[in-house]
Amino acid sequence: MSVQFGRWNVDGRPVDRDYLEKAKVLLAPYGPDDGGSYHQTNLGIIYHAFHTTNESRREKQPHVLSSGSVLTWDGRLDNRTDLLRELRGALTASSTDVSIAAAAYEEWGTKCFARLTGDWALTIWNPNNLSLLLAKDVIGARHLYYALNKGQVTWSTILDPLVLLEGKTFVLEEEYIAGWLSFFPATHLTPYVGIHSVPPASFVLVCGEKHTVSKYWDFDPCRRVRYRTDPEYEEHFRAVFAQSVRRRLRSGTPVLAELSGGIDSSTIVCVADALIAQRAAESSMVDTVSYYNASEPNWNERPYFEKVEEQRGRTGCHINFDSPDLYDFELGNGRFAATPEFCGRCPGVEAKLAAWMVTHKNRALLSGTGGDEVTGGVPTPIPELGDLLAARRLGTLAGCLRAWALHQRKPWLHLLFETLRSFCPPAIAALPLHQRPAPWLDDPFVRRYRDAFHGYESRWKFFGAPPSFQENLATLDAIRRQLACTPAPKEVLCEKRYPYLDRDLLEFLYAIPRDQLVRPGQRRALMRRALVGIVPEEILNRKRKAFVVRAPMAAVSAASPKLVEMSYSLVCSSLRIVDANGLRDALAAVVNGQQIAVTALMRTLSLEYWLRDLERRELVSGFARAEGRAPAALSNVVPARRPKVSSAEEIDMQRR
Repeated sequence: MSVQFGRWNVDGRPVDRDYLEKAKVLLAPYGPDDGGSYHQTNLGIIYHAFHTTNESRREKQPHVLSSGSVLTWDGRLDNRTDLLRELRGALTASSTDVSIAAAAYEEWGTKCFARLTGDWALTIWNPNNLSLLLAKDVIGARHLYYALNKGQVTWSTILDPLVLLEGKTFVLEEEYIAGWLSFFPATHLTPYVGIHSVPPASFVLVCGEKHTVSKYWDFDPCRRVRYRTDPEYEEHFRAVFAQSVRRRLRSGTPVLAELSGGIDSSTIVCVADALIAQRAAESSMVDTVSYYNASEPNWNERPYFEKVEEQRGRTGCHINFDSPDLYDFELGNGRFAATPEFCGRCPGVEAKLAAWMVTHKNRALLSGTGGDEVTGGVPTPIPELGDLLAARRLGTLAGCLRAWALHQRKPWLHLLFETLRSFCPPAIAALPLHQRPAPWLDDPFVRRYRDAFHGYESRWKFFGAPPSFQENLATLDAIRRQLACTPAPKEVLCEKRYPYLDRDLLEFLYAIPRDQLVRPGQRRALMRRALVGIVPEEILNRKRKAFVVRAPMAAVSAASPKLVEMSYSLVCSSLRIVDANGLRDALAAVVNGQQIAVTALMRTLSLEYWLRDLERRELVSGFARAEGRAPAALSNVVPARRPKVSSAEEIDMQRR
């Protein structure tokens, strides 16, 4: 994952060279291999490389096109062969990805973006018409940020320089914070007002003081894949999934894959092994990393990932999570976090992973993110029932309702009501109890950003795309938001790759009948049938993995005296995001061993420590409120009144 940065003074002023040198220093840790730059009087572009493919080692960037435009590229092209066949010219099988992308742009203009399959982010500066293009892939696996100030445009694949080098305080984007505390922020948002993120499947055109955001591609709701028999669907799934894994095994060094013991990661590893054995993959080896916690009642994954290791005859990196000291919310040693996601990490785990990757020369990491969501890991019949209802296939609907009602031991009227509720506006269809905002969040704050706290949910429509297709896009949007909210840490330098988020794989899964994915009593029906003989039987037939809660709750419990002490001067409380009393109640519940919304609590604590660090650095001045309200200032922190007891005594009283 290489990095790029640029500044264009639209008004013609010379670019400050000292500013560019400071940006280089911030970018260098993310691109340790080599770099390049391009300069004009009022323009400066910087590139730092992190090579993950053999072709990338021959790239020279920024890349100057024959037209005079300058292209900077961070990515991996998955359909190189198809593009070479269409473009021809001077391109060959050994051409670099950046040269293929450049030729595609010269041939098709902005229409080329829809033809570039893979994970990528690019910028194109055109000196002929004085314009700038910023574009990202369909899924949003890469990051690309930009800021528009008076007479000036700055962009970067890393957020840090846009924040640290401006020499000003920012107003924080309150909607981003609401998204962070719920279902992740919208993909175009960053925590800072004035700094934007290029959305997936979109490009931004900047011309002078104006900019437009355009979507260049979307999934086709009319596409259908229909076969006569189940084995035909299984064969198609195996082919398209193998293609997805093969694309992500394109690497000049051994690839590392997460192996959790679940069906998603196990499938990636087993299919990768099969491809390597057939000499059908570029990489000659796949290493694995597995996390476990023997003290976690529902999370001893060791027997499962060892079953995969036994099949492949190779042991990977094992990292034990059995320590509350693994979690670290505070940013020590002068570290800077551009987003709250960086807080609450596990530095001990990161250090072990980084050491393994350096020793084994791993630069690409395969992740099972998205597998549960796109292959039917959530055993709900509601999308299928919605399709039958919208198509007015009432006889089939009645039979499906009966079958699912018997399996789930629910009245069929209850399932019908759930289906009808999905067609209602979010304001009417209340969130399920487990998805509602944490009780310690400020009520007006939650009401102000209802859309974010509802996951930007929209009702299904009876006409147009099938409800299951609408649900697929909503689920994909949630995954995109998660990826956009997860910037790459320089502590573990690697390029994350997501086989389950391959565009061709998703097009297939979105085009087949819903009952191929989920059937009564058959979660992941297609996937399990297709992988017999490839993935160990113990993995295919295991129950769904449990959600891990003990380790983070133990970490919070161990730090509770310090956290209670902090709760009397919360920045989150001064900004009317969190009710301090409610947060103290939650901390007391953790100490008493009660179950709470642990993910929401961890994110709240991460947010607080992150805000404190920004305040200490004098980088932020307050929040941009919705509905035209005045910003809330960080400087107006009024500590909550507290009784004259020590934090340890308070925890003890709350425990009693």
